[in-house]
Amino acid sequence: MKNKKLIIGKIPYANLFPAFYYLEKKSRRPEYKFISGVPSDLNKMLRQGRLDASPSSSIEYLRHKDKYSIIPWFSISASGPVRSIFLFSKTPIEDLDNKTIAVTSHSDTSVVLLKIILKDFLSINCKFKKVKSGSLKKNLADYPACLLIGDEAMKAAKKVTSYKLRVTSKKQNISPHPSLFTYDLGELWFKHTGLPFVFALWIVRKKALEQKGGLIRKLSLDLIAAKKYAVKNLSLIAREARQNEWLPEKELIRYWRGISYDFTERHMEGLRLFEQYALNKT
Repeated sequence: MKNKKLIIGKIPYANLFPAFYYLEKKSRRPEYKFISGVPSDLNKMLRQGRLDASPSSSIEYLRHKDKYSIIPWFSISASGPVRSIFLFSKTPIEDLDNKTIAVTSHSDTSVVLLKIILKDFLSINCKFKKVKSGSLKKNLADYPACLLIGDEAMKAAKKVTSYKLRVTSKKQNISPHPSLFTYDLGELWFKHTGLPFVFALWIVRKKALEQKGGLIRKLSLDLIAAKKYAVKNLSLIAREARQNEWLPEKELIRYWRGISYDFTERHMEGLRLFEQYALNKT
């Protein structure tokens, strides 16, 4: 029957690995079917009814509240640096006025957040060009700055940091971008608002909630269990993460501990403020 499976979007980034590790390896409910995709693709699939529930960009929820309900107590947020959403720039950020910035096509929320930071917080007017490539080198060959998210952003930041640590080396051309300025969007939001930024929420289509309410309740309970499990087992989870091929276990755990997976009244306050700023942003 149609209602036997709950179709769940799966973002394959490091930030959500602990949750999906639990759902797939520990909960292992046969009623769950996972479909992987980048945030912008999953947003579209959810909107079209091809998914029942998904971790989804907060801007997707805010733009289509009539279609969705929030699965409570769970978000992907940060009160300060998020360490996976970066603006890489060849100049200081204030020198980007009237320039065109490359922005990843994988994100919806982060692009709107960047526009808010530049226009509303820093009074910087920019144009934006969506790009499919996550290559920092390629994007910065054509644009003065580039916004990347998720694992692509973390890998790029690691390369830039690696260069800075080795800047005293006699070797030349260690990095194609030796003087990049790197800005963490979570940190910039918190600096100007003092509130957490909610990058993503777990949301469910209202029609799916009507049709598959029992399965949605199971998912909600599993997400709560996943948070509790992760707190006690981060080292074990890190050993299983594919990201440990390029990110040491200690750094991966540090990254997870810097993310808030809660959704409290304080998070809601940050989300409401984001909504106010985002109303006129496309």
